[in-house]
Amino acid sequence: MSNLKVFLKYYKPYKGMFIMNFFCAFIMSSLDLVFPAAVKYSIDDLIPKRDIGSFYLISLGVLGVFLARYLIGFIVQYRGRLLGMNIETDMRRDLFSHIQKLSFSYFDNTKTGTIMSRLVNDLSGISGFVHRGPEDFFLATVSLFGSLALMAYMNIKLTLIVLIVLPILIGFAFFNKNIMVKHYRESAKKIAEINSQAENSIGGIRVVKAFTNEEFEREKFQTKNMDFRAIKNKVFIVTARYFSGLSLIMNLLHLTILFFGGRMVFSGEISLGVLVGFLLYINKFFMPIRKMMNLMEAYQKGMAGFYRFKELMSIDPEIEDIPKAEDIRITNGEISIEDISFTYRNASEPVLKNFSLRVKSGENIALVGNSGAGKSTISSIIPRFYEVERGSISIDGQNIREVTLNSLRKNIGIIQQEVFLFDGTIRENIAYGNLEASYKEIIKAAKRANIYDFVMSLPEGFETQVGERGVKLSGGQKQRISIARVFLKNPPILILDEATSSLDNRTEQLIQTSLNELSKERTTITIAHRLSTIKDRDRIVVLEKGRIVEEGTHEELLSYENTYARLYRAHDLKTAL
Repeated sequence: MSNLKVFLKYYKPYKGMFIMNFFCAFIMSSLDLVFPAAVKYSIDDLIPKRDIGSFYLISLGVLGVFLARYLIGFIVQYRGRLLGMNIETDMRRDLFSHIQKLSFSYFDNTKTGTIMSRLVNDLSGISGFVHRGPEDFFLATVSLFGSLALMAYMNIKLTLIVLIVLPILIGFAFFNKNIMVKHYRESAKKIAEINSQAENSIGGIRVVKAFTNEEFEREKFQTKNMDFRAIKNKVFIVTARYFSGLSLIMNLLHLTILFFGGRMVFSGEISLGVLVGFLLYINKFFMPIRKMMNLMEAYQKGMAGFYRFKELMSIDPEIEDIPKAEDIRITNGEISIEDISFTYRNASEPVLKNFSLRVKSGENIALVGNSGAGKSTISSIIPRFYEVERGSISIDGQNIREVTLNSLRKNIGIIQQEVFLFDGTIRENIAYGNLEASYKEIIKAAKRANIYDFVMSLPEGFETQVGERGVKLSGGQKQRISIARVFLKNPPILILDEATSSLDNRTEQLIQTSLNELSKERTTITIAHRLSTIKDRDRIVVLEKGRIVEEGTHEELLSYENTYARLYRAHDLKTAL
């Protein structure tokens, strides 16, 4: 989509406001042309004739014009900025909505700070240009041609001098344009890097302090900060050269007009009023030119952000609904994985290769194996967080590629080792499992997750703030809130991705009780780190390098004296130590 089409799309909802602004801008530009004409008329006609009455009337008329311009200028300024903010808000809404659609692979390879910079900083630059661009260009055009016509009417010779200098101004502006574009784009990239560095350091502040690496983080940030300063310095040099050069050309033109116009006054070719009026019109003539030059600076800033906006909006989600995809209909919750292969982006070898697995309705199985065996990958491809390269995955006979992502993921509950809680209250975090749940349902879910008594022991109960990422709670408390969240969601399929591996034994036992309750009458896949927690599973599947090497119950696998038995003994030894 062309730049113009994109802009028109965002202007369309505010068409009335846009037209009103243009009409007011036209009136305002027209009023600006009155004062020089009034000065010329007063000097050449009224003052020599000592027509004090007409002079008073002209003065009152000019005062009325100034007051009218003030009112119209207020409308143009306020409504124009409001238009820009409305468009910025809509663009930010669309960009955030698009980001929500992007696949996990995008977030795997893009820093959060970079995304935030595009969402906030880049669009702020666009806002200024969006409201000032068309409006200032129109104002400048009216003033430019209006003042040029009136200057030509006053004296064609002096007007020709102005027209000779005009190409020099335009050439100077375009000479600097490409340099400014390059530096503004570099500036946008550098501020994104600063945001990314700051977000990374602040997000890991506890690790930073634990390893006393504050100075190291300060140095890393300062490196990015100085890089940004260097590119901004280049921007300042170009901008200073640009505007000071414009001022020099304009001042030289003023001097030239004063010189030749003065000689024409001395020779009687023109009156003093014409010279004064002409000089005032030159100011009016240069005002739109200066406005256009300022607009060019705003344009460079805005377009640098706009290109980055378009770049991100043009990234298609790797995983989308196919045309005419239907909602999944889960009756039993049977999962069939057939001959799939999967490789992470930039990885040299596949994580899963020709992998097949069938999970019966209501079956509670566990996946075990060393790190890198492919266990967590399976938990990510069933809800289609990643797309397999070959093979198929079906639930109750429905290929997950042929159903809507929304319905698929609504029917799968996932509890991970790293629990993410949103900054807000305990009630809000539990309710995230079902945003339409009643307070009574939230309490019931908390009780089933064995978190209710703890919550009620807090002074503010369910309205207790958890802090950013749940920093005010322990790992076990956060995990039980995440379990309550899934209780509230009530999905027919459950995936537990090493949900207790980072907890102490006592907390693990408490949470395991909640997980056992949660797993009842659901098809459940448990990715296990601690083998002692999966002894009672219906079936244990052992993986090595993306393949199933053995499967069976806990007792059966121990009797085989193979991979699982070795893993289990190693786990027992580690626990004893």
